[in-house]
Amino acid sequence: MRPDPDQKIDIKAIPAWRITGGLGSLFWWFLPIVYGFFALGGVTERWPIIVLTILVVLNTILQATLIPSIRWRRWSYQIDKHEIYLQHGIFIIRRTLIPVNRIQHVDTRQGPIMRSFDLSSVTITTAATTHEIPALNDEVADEVRNRISDLARAADQDV
Repeated sequence: MRPDPDQKIDIKAIPAWRITGGLGSLFWWFLPIVYGFFALGGVTERWPIIVLTILVVLNTILQATLIPSIRWRRWSYQIDKHEIYLQHGIFIIRRTLIPVNRIQHVDTRQGPIMRSFDLSSVTITTAATTHEIPALNDEVADEVRNRISDLARAADQDV
């Protein structure tokens, strides 16, 4: 088995993912609120609202505290002249090799939360799918994008 990739994403990904996870978990709060609205009217039993609330609180705590740290520790990548190696996952570790000669497009993305932390994601598009290296410092993301683009261009010229 090949060694794990040696490049890590930026440590500022953890607070950015905590905010994103906390905001994303707000959607689930509608379940106990809506169920509680009907339970107060006497339409349904009250015990399910307690269970739903506990599950939603646990989800919010996990999404806003524990999961971002684990996700950051598990994310790594490596770029060489023949392939890009991505490794990530919390419960299931996913290892992806992207041949440089299959790359069609490389781009950087940045949402409002990532922008506030000076982070960008690099997206790598092949004919089959799009891969992402998330939460890189803006300068590092530009360097990675340009390096992958140069490698892909050189691979096309070699063919």
